[in-house]
Amino acid sequence: MVDTAVTPMVSVIVPVFNDAERLKICLTALDRQTYPRACYEIMVVDNGSDDVDMTRAVVALSPNARLAIEPRPGSYAARNRGLALTTGEVLAFTDADCVPAEDWLQRGVAQLQRLPDGGQVVGRIETFFPNPDRPTPVDLYESITAFPQEALLRQFHGGATANMFTWRQVFDRVGGFNAQLKSHGDLEWGHRVYSLGYPQVYAESVVVRHPTRSSYQGLIKRTQRLAGGSYALHAKQAKTRWQKLAVFWRALAQNLVPPVFFAVNAIFDCRLQGIGQKLQVPLVLVLVRAVSAVEVLRLGLGGTPCRD
Repeated sequence: MVDTAVTPMVSVIVPVFNDAERLKICLTALDRQTYPRACYEIMVVDNGSDDVDMTRAVVALSPNARLAIEPRPGSYAARNRGLALTTGEVLAFTDADCVPAEDWLQRGVAQLQRLPDGGQVVGRIETFFPNPDRPTPVDLYESITAFPQEALLRQFHGGATANMFTWRQVFDRVGGFNAQLKSHGDLEWGHRVYSLGYPQVYAESVVVRHPTRSSYQGLIKRTQRLAGGSYALHAKQAKTRWQKLAVFWRALAQNLVPPVFFAVNAIFDCRLQGIGQKLQVPLVLVLVRAVSAVEVLRLGLGGTPCRD
């Protein structure tokens, strides 16, 4: 019999939206965990996929997985549904397009158990090219910019829910995710954890892998979601009309600044090979900032945040 004081029950929560193919890869990785199979459950929450039967068929292949449906759009609403339907004392979060390492649960729980009085563990998200022989400029851009978990925790007291662990008792006190946010809800939740004095750590050894986006279309959709989530979060925190205007103009101005420092850093970044890659990546950032500026302008004029 497993000693649950040493090996606590873990609920793994995985939201999915129109991504059954990559969900299958994710669940295969979760089924191969070194953590005792009797001590973890997987809750997949479909968030309004066009063909939920495809999701259902994939989930049926995993012996530890169950499926729930959350019709309200947004991954944070889906995660909250998963929270309500699971019972594990440890909560582990990842996404349908992630591939957790075989020891992901084992290392994540071990890191969490080292924290006094509960808290939050944010793990490393390692990107990889879907087509490593022919990475696109978007692939290259994401490989050096996506998921800076350690920096997010240091600067914003949160991290991406693509790789996060906490105790259920922390959620019981802090509350669930803000389901109104389409992005940055993980950072908003993490800041609440920090505000209540819980310890937060970045764990380099707790790893999930995530494919880079290869297409400009995918990058634009992600940029719109992130820019909208960031703007909505800061606008929500503004108390007065003047503060809201300040948030708008600051967000707009930040995206109109030429990426000079980024371009210089790209030249000396050893992950980029040759002058072609070193010039392509800053140009992608120019596009990202332009898309972000347009999205901020749209929201400032009364639009609503979008999702992928």
